[in-house]
Amino acid sequence: MEKSSRVYGIRAVMEAIKANEPVDKVFIQRGLKGTLSRELETILRKNGIKATYVPVEKLNNLTKNNHQGVVAQISPVSFYELEDLVEQVNNGQTKPLFLLLDQLSDVRNFGAIIRTAECTGVHGIIIQKKGAAPVTADTIKTSAGAVFRVPLVKVDHIKDAVFYLQASGVTVVAANEKTDKEIYNVDLSGPTAIVMGSEDRGISPSTLKAVDEIAKIPLLGEIGSLNVSVACAVFLYEAVRQRQ
Repeated sequence: MEKSSRVYGIRAVMEAIKANEPVDKVFIQRGLKGTLSRELETILRKNGIKATYVPVEKLNNLTKNNHQGVVAQISPVSFYELEDLVEQVNNGQTKPLFLLLDQLSDVRNFGAIIRTAECTGVHGIIIQKKGAAPVTADTIKTSAGAVFRVPLVKVDHIKDAVFYLQASGVTVVAANEKTDKEIYNVDLSGPTAIVMGSEDRGISPSTLKAVDEIAKIPLLGEIGSLNVSVACAVFLYEAVRQRQ
């Protein structure tokens, strides 16, 4: 479901967060003071929502209305609850295929991954509330509109999603170069979730410890890694190959 892209005003932004609206980022005027602004900052921290402090001119460009020093960016898509999506997929006719993105931060990589996920029949993409790339106009464009076709889930911690999927009968496979096992020697034909890491840090150590399998893509050149969206495509299409 498409939503309004921005909310402005301190109280309006706080109410949007309390109402579980998909707030991706909040812009706050530099030097803003007062009880309400401190209350807003507390709510942002509790909900893991990123705040960016900007000059007032930036806020004036975002909206011509009385913003009171605060403008929130709302995701244009609605997010699923993990439990609801897993139950829905498990009740379907096809074997589940999920994708977990561990704090992927580049919006264009995110869009490219969503596009590939839609083309490979992924049932849902799970991201972390804090530190994950937001759904922006660039994400939508790069995904070629696939962002409106693939269910998205936000969780507090990727590791917790791993445990929940495992308890639901899903094998979790992490993409990581620090292993001897290649992707072609891992069974992706059953209920599977693939974990991809962030562009700079990869998959967090705690998540790597929790997964069932770790697999790598063979690299025959001198460069030591692939772009994350390309690596994700390799993993997903290997899953497609095994399932056909």
